[in-house]
Amino acid sequence: MSAVAAAAIATVVDRIYREESRRVLATLIRLLGDFDLAEEALHEAFRSAVEQWPRDGVPDNPRAWLVSAGRFRTIDALRRRARFDAALADIAERLHAGGSDDPADIEDPHLEDDRLRLLFTCCHPALAPDAQVALALREICGLATEEIARAFLVPTPTVAQRIVRAKAKIRDSRIPYEVPPRTELPERLDAVLHVVYLVFNEGYSATAGDSHVRADLAGEAIRLGRLLVELLPDSETLGLLALMLLHDARRAARTAPDGDLVLLDAQDRGLWNRAAIDEGCALVRTALRARRIGPYTLQAAIAAVHAEAPDAQATDWSRIVGLYGLLMQCDPSPVVALNRAVAVAMRDGPEHGLPLVDALLDGDLRDYHLAHAARADLCRRLGRSAEAAEAYRRALALARQAPERRFLEGRIRALERA
Repeated sequence: MSAVAAAAIATVVDRIYREESRRVLATLIRLLGDFDLAEEALHEAFRSAVEQWPRDGVPDNPRAWLVSAGRFRTIDALRRRARFDAALADIAERLHAGGSDDPADIEDPHLEDDRLRLLFTCCHPALAPDAQVALALREICGLATEEIARAFLVPTPTVAQRIVRAKAKIRDSRIPYEVPPRTELPERLDAVLHVVYLVFNEGYSATAGDSHVRADLAGEAIRLGRLLVELLPDSETLGLLALMLLHDARRAARTAPDGDLVLLDAQDRGLWNRAAIDEGCALVRTALRARRIGPYTLQAAIAAVHAEAPDAQATDWSRIVGLYGLLMQCDPSPVVALNRAVAVAMRDGPEHGLPLVDALLDGDLRDYHLAHAARADLCRRLGRSAEAAEAYRRALALARQAPERRFLEGRIRALERA
């Protein structure tokens, strides 16, 4: 095979790894019954692909091929190790008896549901909430431990320990790898929705790095949201799916061609995905008719107000302030209070929003870069340029995402020129 052809195969392997590795891992966990074995099998499968595909060509069903290769390599490795540990021979034979090595037999109805099974396993109530989130982001979405640590502002070793303990708990407690029975779904759903929302947020606005958006994570969260709606179409599953669709509908307009950030009021609404907006708004209307309305439905309703406005000036800020008030009642948090303060400033003027933001900066949001950026914008609109520049500098010192940093630097330069 020529060097050009080999490079083309390597590109295909890289793409399939990005697009399929988490699906392959989820299925390997089901087949092998162990997180660590499955992760080792995943790496072995892609190593086999790098070795064999340049010679044999890319298979018709790469995902099934990878699952089969990973399972076979794991069984083979366990048999070799059995010379030193007889117990591994029993495990290898059990795994061999549990399935076929033919890739054609791997593609079955279980495959598309495997990540949903994995999601409920990671969010099992026997695990601590912080461990649920860390494990799900690591195993379902493939975030590096360092990325998860940055997202939650905790040391990397702490996240690593949470993940190790969670895997051990699942193994030692024999937590089943399954979607729970329908009778248990309501009590298990909140944790699952929370994790899907965190996955989407990391995709919608990455906590760090050169890109503002990670479309792969956002798309995965939306796919999981659709599966959850099929499983249990209550108001909050509908609301979460609607919220993700409405936010993701603006993806093409949220960054400039050079990757710079574009704020909502400056976005080209012609680039918004109208089909996603229509679907999201329809889901919001259905969710609002339910007896129990929760935080995801209310956030989706706010997103729908933005999405339905023909331009920024036509936004119904009074309605948004009212919805944020309801959200503060059912799910109070400093970030919700910050968003409400910004909405008040848009409705009543920056002089009314600024005291609300200042109160939050004196409390829980003193190290939150978006709170300092919000204060900077309100000061800028009030003509208090020195205060605005100082707040932008504080936001810049706290921001870790490259597009946000470039935006803040641009605002500081504009104030300095003025």
